Amino acid sequence: MKEKYDKIGVKNNATRKADPFLAERLFYHLKPQKGLTYLDIGCGTGNYTIALNHKGINFIGIEPSDEMLKIAKSKSNNIDWQKGKVEHIPIKDNFFHGAIATLTTHHWKSLSKGFEELFRVLKAEATLLIFTSTPKQMSGYWLNHYFPKMLKESMMQMPKLDLVEESLKNAGFEISTMEKYFVKSDLKDLFLYAGKHNPELYLDEKIRYGISSFSSLAHHAEVATGLERLKTDITSGKIDEIIENHENTAGDYLYLVARKTPS
Repeated sequence: MKEKYDKIGVKNNATRKADPFLAERLFYHLKPQKGLTYLDIGCGTGNYTIALNHKGINFIGIEPSDEMLKIAKSKSNNIDWQKGKVEHIPIKDNFFHGAIATLTTHHWKSLSKGFEELFRVLKAEATLLIFTSTPKQMSGYWLNHYFPKMLKESMMQMPKLDLVEESLKNAGFEISTMEKYFVKSDLKDLFLYAGKHNPELYLDEKIRYGISSFSSLAHHAEVATGLERLKTDITSGKIDEIIENHENTAGDYLYLVARKTPS
């Protein structure tokens, strides 16, 4: 069966780059050590896997999409790229010293099974670092003003924070840190809310195609209408008022750091 990103992988790679700030925060929270082996689960085309590998960290990248893996392999020979899903990780028990899961949990078939598998393949005391967004955070995006149906479906797909917390604890993880991330104007990785400060980005079809909400969940009629309204508001300057009205303290995304507790 074809994975979602087998269809949009090539165009996704054109607009999705490792953002230096996000990569630095991944490095900070994971605290990896040279000579040890780490996992990037749902690694996609390997942008953050490669960014961390450039710091001298050994990674195995696991991804269900053949298309994404093909691109990842073309970009780096220093990483062991493997096909697999979080629910069935093709690695022996207690193997990794840590793992990252970047903007991937909403694509998992089973949150509980995924965390159970990650618990299995991680060593005791290892760190699991998740970068994601929550439905509560997404409800504050100004994109809701123009694409309400798309955002509603995106929020339905995104696991609620309390469910993530519960699933982690049930699997045996202990949550140590939660850090909010507010999108910066110079963001290089053009995911869903990358245009928070630069609404013109959403007028670019290539950028929209690299965002799964637009490419897989969006209603075409709503997108067409929303883009026309957005373009008009950008021209008139009304967009500034829309953005200001959606300012909040919930954060746009979230770093969630968990530790595998000893058996």
